[in-house]
Amino acid sequence: MSGRQRPLVTVGVVAVFALTACTGGAKASPDPQASSAPPTAGPQPAAATVPLALAITPAQGKKDLPVSTEIGLKLSGGTIKTVTLRDAKGGSVAGTLRPDGSAWVPAKPLKHKQQYAATVTAADPAGATTTATTTFATMPEPARRTGTGLYLFDDHTYGVAMPVVAEFSPGIKKKDRAAVQKRMFVQTDPPQPGAWSWTSSGTQAYYRGPEFWQPGTQLKVRIAVGGLPTGGGRYGDQDRAATAKIGRNFVMKVENKTKKMTVLRDGKVVRTIPVSLGKPSTPSSSGTMVVMDKHTSTVFDTTDTDGANGYKMTIDYAQRLTWSGQYVHSASWSVGAQGHRNVSHGCVNVSPSNARWLFDHTLIGDPITVRGTGDKLVQGNGWTAWDLSWENFIKGSALPVPADVK
Repeated sequence: MSGRQRPLVTVGVVAVFALTACTGGAKASPDPQASSAPPTAGPQPAAATVPLALAITPAQGKKDLPVSTEIGLKLSGGTIKTVTLRDAKGGSVAGTLRPDGSAWVPAKPLKHKQQYAATVTAADPAGATTTATTTFATMPEPARRTGTGLYLFDDHTYGVAMPVVAEFSPGIKKKDRAAVQKRMFVQTDPPQPGAWSWTSSGTQAYYRGPEFWQPGTQLKVRIAVGGLPTGGGRYGDQDRAATAKIGRNFVMKVENKTKKMTVLRDGKVVRTIPVSLGKPSTPSSSGTMVVMDKHTSTVFDTTDTDGANGYKMTIDYAQRLTWSGQYVHSASWSVGAQGHRNVSHGCVNVSPSNARWLFDHTLIGDPITVRGTGDKLVQGNGWTAWDLSWENFIKGSALPVPADVK
């Protein structure tokens, strides 16, 4: 059985590292096993120093800038100490430095048709400082916008395979994706590597790591595209942000050969469930999917697309796996076939009691892998980030992926 329903869905990374050296006040006795080099006679040349120099953007007096404008920083010979951005009334704007120090990013979009003043102070190792200032003005409200979405909600708990899913309407063209991706921030606690990858249409981008998230991970996400130029004269409609948690490790594996689902929690088998998959004319997709949505009861209606061959039925304990309408759900009518024959319209049929048990134990973002059917999962037909190897997944990034993440 399958249905066609799509839920309506209405994410900077800052790392601070401190290195501390400690020394004792009393003299230490020489280590008898330590070697010592003979002293070098004569004065030693002083280490070369780089003069302190600071330049910032936007240029002084720049007008009609997008409300996504950052304070660009070009620094040598020192470190940034403070960045202050104030609006026309003197109000302070919050923000953070990019990890590479290339810019300071406001914590939320600036206001349209407003003037701002930035002051940046840097210092060299000796404590000498330099300051740079600039004023600029933002543009009026744009006429055309790109709609955005984020499939992640504050204070929700998700499965270990939950990708961060950002959505764009219309899709972002290839030439514009790098600028958009640069404003998509994900922070994980504990820290775990990850990367973005775009679907071919540019309507969605997924963020995931080489492996499933560690149970208990906190995800802090900001899609900071409010007012950002997204191509074609359009600008992002708003920022999207969420802080969510990853729950326990719960994995479902379905084998067509045995017609069984094996359910593992924290690596241990907790249940084996007979299934019936799609019959030859409507095969189930083989691949790794994730639970995208859950309904205790819903209506599957295919009469609008299948005409006289369509059907309209009430289905219990339905868990969506693909946009095309493949689910795991209760199917009392196929219990006799479950574990023996494939008779569904593409869904994973299970008995009412097993469907209820699964429904009570799964989270959105839990992975399910189906193997051995006559149909391969199509990329983008659902949250298919995990159906690609890591090497193939990162090929979809619009920005270079750091060597330590590959």
